[in-house]
Amino acid sequence: MSHQTFDGADPAQKIADDRHEPRIHPSSALCCGTFGELLQGQLPVGAVPRDSHFLVTMPIALFARAHFTPIADTRSVTVYPSHKLKAKRLAENLVRALGASGGILLLQSELPEGKGLASSSADLVAAARSIARSFNRRISTSLIEKLMAEIEPSDGVMYPGVVAYQQRECSLLSFLGQMPPLAIVGIDEGGTMETVDYDQRRGETSANYRAKYHELMDRARTAISEGDTAAIGSIATTSSLLHQERVPKKHLDSMLNASEATDALGVIVAHSGTMSGILLDRMAADFPRKLRCVLAHISAFNDSPKIYLTMANFQ
Repeated sequence: MSHQTFDGADPAQKIADDRHEPRIHPSSALCCGTFGELLQGQLPVGAVPRDSHFLVTMPIALFARAHFTPIADTRSVTVYPSHKLKAKRLAENLVRALGASGGILLLQSELPEGKGLASSSADLVAAARSIARSFNRRISTSLIEKLMAEIEPSDGVMYPGVVAYQQRECSLLSFLGQMPPLAIVGIDEGGTMETVDYDQRRGETSANYRAKYHELMDRARTAISEGDTAAIGSIATTSSLLHQERVPKKHLDSMLNASEATDALGVIVAHSGTMSGILLDRMAADFPRKLRCVLAHISAFNDSPKIYLTMANFQ
């Protein structure tokens, strides 16, 4: 496996400088979520440094927003909503690392919590970016990752585009490119899942499965770089099936049947969440028809599907 890092400018700055970034207040910051994972599993021993658990992100155009207001002569951070304790912990650790004052952190998110859409990771990254902006400081992505690793396993949403990421280590494996324009017709099976709880009870993967994940990782690198939507759908479907015995989705068979019946690209799941979805190519000439067909099939077993759009160039 190759490991690509970002040379030159820090990735966080690359994101901040991107012309596609939505207009926001100078002391505010954004971070997008990810619809579950294109791929998640465990690689063979020795294939990557340190922990062999990994995921591949599926960035979507839903955001966490953060706005930090410094207050002189305090080191504490008051966060709203008050239950966002992970963001409070990261913010206080970051202002301490910067030797800066505390203040008030306001968070607003389009990402539902506990569903597998990276709501916590997006909160933490947006909070870190907002604090950096409020003090006109540049902070390295590695510092954000270090602070996030102290809190919980995290998605790679601090990087632009699609990445392979070691969620336990909060460490980049490789940048895979930009996701083609896809639509995901997603459903929520209900309930919530806590990232830390899931990670603590997750067992090891067999050598046979690890070999399959290694092959899928190689396929993902090629498929994303070439914009091969059919291959991307196949990889997502295979990963969903491999993970079914760990966190079973009760409607996975129905989603697979709907995908096959409508000639969609495949099925994607939140491996450590409650969401599953059907992938469609937004650039295909028959996209409107397929979208209507997918929605019609899903209505037979779920009455509230939502449509999510993949995105590129901005987190």
